[in-house]
Amino acid sequence: MEDKILIVDDEPEIADLISLYLQNENFIVFKFYNAADALKCIESEKLDLAILDVMMPGMDGFQLCKKIREKYQYPIIMLTAKGEEIDKITGLTLGADDYITKPFLPLEMVARVKAQLRRYKRYNEGPLKEEDVIVHSGLVLNIKTHECTLNEKPLSLTPTEFSILKILCQNKGNVVSSEELFHQIWKDEYYTKNNNTITVHIRHLREKMGDSFENPKYIKTVWGCGYKIEK
Repeated sequence: MEDKILIVDDEPEIADLISLYLQNENFIVFKFYNAADALKCIESEKLDLAILDVMMPGMDGFQLCKKIREKYQYPIIMLTAKGEEIDKITGLTLGADDYITKPFLPLEMVARVKAQLRRYKRYNEGPLKEEDVIVHSGLVLNIKTHECTLNEKPLSLTPTEFSILKILCQNKGNVVSSEELFHQIWKDEYYTKNNNTITVHIRHLREKMGDSFENPKYIKTVWGCGYKIEK
């Protein structure tokens, strides 16, 4: 069954371009030029991924992202204006999984979509095995179902947040750099030294887990190196 992709952008030429390239890859595309119309589709269709422009009249991409995250966990890619770093940080904090800066290469967009869908689908494939469950100090991650609990209380994590926590738990006692986390999650070479994507996701994870930055129980920052979870 083809994956269903939502595109919301008030610039028709951009929305049409993305739609064309994704349809050529056999995706089913739902295209809208405003958030109000997109909301109806979000409620009526079983979507697999959303691409949201940040700057839209009425309800903007941030508000729409937040609305989606109230009920759904499929990947969200934000489209941001060139150089607007605050847009990227805000989108990631609200639950987006990735962002692409305009202007962008359509083939890069397609690659990002496919990468996000691959990660998302891995959570729900095949029978559960012992190695598909990670347990650490009250934290339980089910790799197949993308479910996470902390002290028996469910944590609502985005696919990216879940992936970061999984990688850190699988490398307990060892430091994992931001660059390594980025490459393991996105499988590409777009990381730069000023990329704070991982930092924002880590901060969001700590907030959800009630973990302290100054005296962390779970995710520890190793300055100049990366992050780790103690054994």
